Amino acid sequence: MTQPPSNQPPGGFGAPQDPNQGGMPPVPPAQPPQPPAQPPQMPPVPPQAPGQPPQAQPGYGYPQHQQHQQPVPPPYGYPQQAAQPGPYGQPQQPGPYGQQANPYGGHPGQTQPMYPGAPAPGGGSGGGPFKGRTGLVAIVAAAVVLVAGVTTWAVVGGGDDDKPTVAQTPTSSSSATDGPKPTESVDQGDGSGDGDKGGEDDLNAARQEGEAKVNFLTTNDVDLPRNGSEVFGPWIVGDTVVKAMYKGVSGYSLADGAKKWSVDLPFKLCATPAQPGASGLMVFGYEESAKDGAKCSMLQQIDLKTGKAGWKKAVPKPQGLFAFSDNTLAIGGNTVTAAGSSSAYGFSLTDGKQLFTGPTGDCKPYAYAGDATKLIAAGQCRTGDVNKEQHTISEVDPATGKAKWTYRLAATWEVDKVYSVNPLVVSAFQREQKKWSVVALKPDGKVRSEIQGGKDKYAPRCGGGLIIFGRNLQGCTGVAAGGDTFYMATDTSYGTSNEVVAFDLNTGKPKWRSKAPDEQQMSPLRMEGGEVLAYVSPKYDKGGAVATIAPAGGAPKILLKHPVSVAQIESGFFSAGYAYGNGTFVIAAGRVSASNDAEEKETKTMMGFSK
Repeated sequence: MTQPPSNQPPGGFGAPQDPNQGGMPPVPPAQPPQPPAQPPQMPPVPPQAPGQPPQAQPGYGYPQHQQHQQPVPPPYGYPQQAAQPGPYGQPQQPGPYGQQANPYGGHPGQTQPMYPGAPAPGGGSGGGPFKGRTGLVAIVAAAVVLVAGVTTWAVVGGGDDDKPTVAQTPTSSSSATDGPKPTESVDQGDGSGDGDKGGEDDLNAARQEGEAKVNFLTTNDVDLPRNGSEVFGPWIVGDTVVKAMYKGVSGYSLADGAKKWSVDLPFKLCATPAQPGASGLMVFGYEESAKDGAKCSMLQQIDLKTGKAGWKKAVPKPQGLFAFSDNTLAIGGNTVTAAGSSSAYGFSLTDGKQLFTGPTGDCKPYAYAGDATKLIAAGQCRTGDVNKEQHTISEVDPATGKAKWTYRLAATWEVDKVYSVNPLVVSAFQREQKKWSVVALKPDGKVRSEIQGGKDKYAPRCGGGLIIFGRNLQGCTGVAAGGDTFYMATDTSYGTSNEVVAFDLNTGKPKWRSKAPDEQQMSPLRMEGGEVLAYVSPKYDKGGAVATIAPAGGAPKILLKHPVSVAQIESGFFSAGYAYGNGTFVIAAGRVSASNDAEEKETKTMMGFSK
């Protein structure tokens, strides 16, 4: 095997293949690999002579055609067709955009096949400022489109040449309410609530032995605009579950779903980080005015534990050719970042003080990802060839924004998502060749391994959101990482058990597989201690469940077995987001939309389960 440069990975997933074949996507190559005439199964791809261009055919990572999906996706930024039934059998709500919209949770019901890393809405050339904007600007000027960033991927082990190259003041204030506000209609499972109970007076009446309790079911109480609204969250902090929608952020009791507090915002919500900070502090982005096309430039800090509104400020107005990009938010350590295609900023999560401005030279960060201690930046660099932009991943100091190290992908490869910050696992794709790669990096930025997925199909679910030429790097389900292991769910048809595959982060090779129970679908959500926390989707005759998988593998251990009697309700949440904490699992609709006011107020918005 040819030894790559010190900052390159030793091998890849494979080469392009027909989208209807099995297999898993390739790794960003130092030189474009020559695709085989027929897709390989497990053997590595033969090395290609340096500089030889790849054939123009679909590759690993090209969307797989599922039974109920649109066969061919429209271009990035083009209005999507109405949503079809999802691969897991959940009914899809026909929202005004025909799309799902929760960018921060898991979306087992998302359906539109898209290319890897489809930017949310409008879809640019990877969130960066230097390529492919002209036609997209015209499209966005016509309509703001919600693009679902979900597809089914296939990945195989590859050869030596399939490797990446490493080389202002707010216009209006926001405040928490002093007293209680009208709460959402809530059914607490005892028959006393006035929410839509799906034809049952008591959601727990038919609960069988060993099944979890339904703590609550809420319905919408917010008068929304004609197009409805996407929902951000849910997040669980202590005994409170929080979600945000339209012009407000609200906290609800995990025990019974009663509203505990609300914070009103003057204009529409437009961005949130994937998760709050370790202290429970969160920063929400909202639009600067009520005008159509208003920028997502206003920030409001809220303590999710108490519902107290803190500092607020405006992100400095972006400059340059691509100053129209909306900001996306991320939290790393005690820093919240706001970044778009032309500018990036870091602010103190505690007091809002501006800590840094991102670099403005030939290489610019356009999005961030973070956790309790680390901050990761995705950047884009000018090159001598306008058709060969280069993307980078860097770990930056949360206090200064300065890079500690930088990993450079091969030209034309784009950073897609950060599946895990620590350990660092990054998804990347090549747009023209329709190839996809997952690479693990060491703490110093050198390649640790490339995930070798074999012939299975995978479908990480990453939402879009109403973001103009921005990119949220975090918020995917179907993937998780901890210690020396990366976990990813396979994609199978409804009524067939899928599997969670564990990959050794030091080698990229599979270690074991855990099969979902009862011909259901199982999707990793995050790590819970040293185990994988997973959600098991309901079927028509099976309730959903929350489970963990041990580091050594084996059958999933069921923590909460949801009642079969509410399976239809559980599966009906549109573009659902999930949260688990304090022994309670919460499902929240990712978008609320209806054809009239009466239906809008009957829309189920959130459901909680516990023992």
